[in-house]
Amino acid sequence: MARMVTTQRKVISTVAAWLVGFLIFFPILWMVLASFKTELEAFAIPPSFLFFHWTTENYVTVQERSDYFHHALNSIIIAGGSTLIAMLIAIPAAWSMAFSPTKRTKDILLWMLSTKMMPPVGVMVPIYLIYRNFGLLDTRTGLVLILCLGNLPIVVWMLFTYFKEIPKDILEAARMDGATIGRELVYVLTPMAVPGLASTMLLNLILAWNEAFWTLNLSTLEAAPLTVFIASYSSPEGLFWAKLSAASTLAIAPILVLGWFSQRQLVRGLTFGAVK
Repeated sequence: MARMVTTQRKVISTVAAWLVGFLIFFPILWMVLASFKTELEAFAIPPSFLFFHWTTENYVTVQERSDYFHHALNSIIIAGGSTLIAMLIAIPAAWSMAFSPTKRTKDILLWMLSTKMMPPVGVMVPIYLIYRNFGLLDTRTGLVLILCLGNLPIVVWMLFTYFKEIPKDILEAARMDGATIGRELVYVLTPMAVPGLASTMLLNLILAWNEAFWTLNLSTLEAAPLTVFIASYSSPEGLFWAKLSAASTLAIAPILVLGWFSQRQLVRGLTFGAVK
């Protein structure tokens, strides 16, 4: 028998959820507000929350100093390209591990996951030298490649867990009807795993968009994405909080809008197979 939930408990849960959500969102809200302040108001103590002189001067200065659209285009190409390539590699890899496993499948999955435990700085020097010798420094191709390889273990693991929830009987029925492996992947497996594929793609896109270590060390100007754009406002002269907040707001705006409109699909994919 299902347990009844009282009105008081609903109210308490709702208020608690809103408080937690506000605490999580507050740093982003504060950053957005600081972007409309002058540098003096951004450093003011006690700080002003809403009652200050609102100005768009920081956004004008940021655009004049740095070409925002150039960095944004680089971020779109790098994040989108690395996500697309990772998905093209991970879907057949996860399919083979989920539906045609061998005695080494678990070992391979654990090995792939273990590569994420190593700090990137541990392989910074060899990768930098390889990129220098092959002319991949400060190129979109180089950043797409390194971000794809860096996020590939997570993509494979997520797709593997989603594919494991799909009944094998459906795939066997498709094979009995004469479906090849390619048709099985495209026309049977992929439509059934759309929520999982969508959430994996979105998560990988967010990780690639926010990646700072490799983008800061392997790019300077031509292929520099928005992470480099933000870091340029931290200089030996000091931190310009208002301008840094404006640059950060511009950098997170595209991915924030994407996450807002796709949140239902993301939650659906992350809970795919959790309830039976």
